[in-house]
Order: sequence, then C-alpha cells, then structure tokens
Amino acid sequence: MKFCISMALPLLFLFVGCGSSEKTVYVLPIEFRIPAKKSDFIKSYSPYIQGKKFFLDPGHGGNDRNNVGYKGTAVEADVNLNVALALRTFIIEAGGIVQLSRNKDTSVDLKDRSAMANKSGADFFISIHHNAPGQKEDIWTNYTSAYYHATDSDYSFEPCQKDLAKYIQRDLAYAMRNSGGPGSFDGTYSDYSIYPSQGFSVLRLAKIPAILVECGFTTSEFESHRITLNEFNMIEAWGIFRGICRYLANGIPDIKFIKSLNDTSSQNINLYFGIKDPAGIDLKSIKIYIDSVSYGYFTFNPMKNLLLINYPVGNYGSHTIKIIASNNKGNYAFPFYYNIFVENKTGN
Repeated sequence: MKFCISMALPLLFLFVGCGSSEKTVYVLPIEFRIPAKKSDFIKSYSPYIQGKKFFLDPGHGGNDRNNVGYKGTAVEADVNLNVALALRTFIIEAGGIVQLSRNKDTSVDLKDRSAMANKSGADFFISIHHNAPGQKEDIWTNYTSAYYHATDSDYSFEPCQKDLAKYIQRDLAYAMRNSGGPGSFDGTYSDYSIYPSQGFSVLRLAKIPAILVECGFTTSEFESHRITLNEFNMIEAWGIFRGICRYLANGIPDIKFIKSLNDTSSQNINLYFGIKDPAGIDLKSIKIYIDSVSYGYFTFNPMKNLLLINYPVGNYGSHTIKIIASNNKGNYAFPFYYNIFVENKTGN
C-alpha cells in the first residue's frame, strides 16, 4: 500500500507525487502572500520604472523546441515565454513600456532578435532562457546565472551591462532559492566563458544595454517540474523584476557633450562633457578611450560635473571618443560614444 502525505510548511509549498520521486519545493515571496506588500513595492519603485522601455526576448520557440528537459516535461521555449509574459505584466504595472521578440510559440532568428531590439527604441534588452548541461545523463546540475557581453579587458565591454546582470542575478537567484553556480562568485558570467572572444549573438549584436539570464536547468530533476508551473514562472519573473527595480533605484549617470574649443596656446582641442548623477561620480571610475585606445589627458571637476578632454589638434580626421563613468553607488553610465572630426586647416 502506498501513501501520499501532504504536510503544510510555513511559507513553503511541498508537493510529493505518489509512487514517484518527483518533488516540487519553492518559497512564495511575501509580496505574493500579502497583496498589499506587492502594491507597496511596485508603488515605491514606480518612479524609477516609469517611462523606461524594455525589450524582452523569450529564447527559442517555433522550430527551436529542442530543450525539453528532464523526462520531456519542461520545454524551455514555453517556460521562457511564460516568464517573459509575467515579467511584462509586472513592468507595465509599474509604469514601464514593454516589447517582446515573440508573444507566442513562433520562430525568431537570432539576428532578428537583436535587430528588433535595436529598432525598438528600448532602454534595455533582456533575453530569458533556461539552461541544460552538456551531458544528457546529468540530472543534478542546477543554478541560476546572468550573462553580459565581453570581458573587462575587451573594448566592447560595457560595465553597465554587468551592473544590470548583477542586480537581476541576485534577486532572481534569491526568488528561486538557487545558487549562482560554481564558475562565478556572484552568478554573473561573461558570454566569452561560453563562446570565447565572440559571446552570444543576441548580446554581441545588441546596441542597447543587454543581458541574458539562464533561470535554471530544465534537465534538473529538482527544477524541471516547478518551472512548468505558472505560479513558479511568476516567481521567476518577480525575481527579475525586483532586480530591475533595485538597479534603477541606484541611478544611472548621465553623460552628454557640451562644447569644443580650440586652445591656441596649447595646440589642443578642449572637449567638454557633462557627467552627473545625484549620488555623485566616482572619480576613479572615469576612463576615456579614443579610437579604442586608452587616453589619459583629461580632468573632471566634480563641483561642476564637468569633464575636460585635451585632444591634440594635429590628429587630423575622424575619431571616436568613448567615456566610461560610474556613480558613487557603483552603477555605470549607459554606453557613450562621441564622434569628432579634426580638420587640417594648414593644407599639409
């Protein structure tokens, strides 16, 4: 004779299948248990979300439904979409604007996902996935991770993307009660760790701040059943949403070009940029690149929020200036590039 025993645990749901080893365990966030808590959270973070535009990319779908997980129950394409749709609801409720690469089970080419995001006018691109290990017999590996493009030593690396990944990973992992995996201190990874020197196509081709999350492993015996539940998909989405909120609440420095002046005494072009944030700018974080080469001839006046770059007049032609800076809370500005053209007036 077989018995099914259901035991109520505080803040925890435990389901045990009769005659099966399948278990589903997860913690319901306090905002889901007490609706007023959810309303208060959304209300308090709405000022930071209001008007922000998000492009959500539920990975795979259509002809790409290969990751079907443990015992074929968790189809990644469907789980990704469910999480994205729940996340869209939370963002819109907080006053944000959302577009999706797909809102049903349909095929979308990898390059098209980035192209759609770039054309959308969105501020952020978030690609949502669920993982699988390399070995089919591995039913134990399970963790949550968030990927950003490139590495610190690469010119294409944008620190703001790592910031966003860090905040989302922290709250997503906490909501799912997963670790960040053995390969990273905080669960964030460069996409170069998967594809060296190239990274993920959707992140490499995106021209807006972009990250990719792997919420958990469909192939995990522990994870596979709970990610097929709508309520747990909402928990995953809530974790991502909380991470977004906390990230935006810590501010993003604003960089803008002000003016350029020829300094005849030093034979330099003085380029003035404003860098400001309510939390103040971390002076040590400021880095300047000109044509992808680090450039050290600049000063920053924190009282006036004014960055001055001294550029030699003799370097004729077109040049690209890249400015990196963070606020005192550790959040970096969005990617900032400014093109200049130095004219040779001497005719030499």
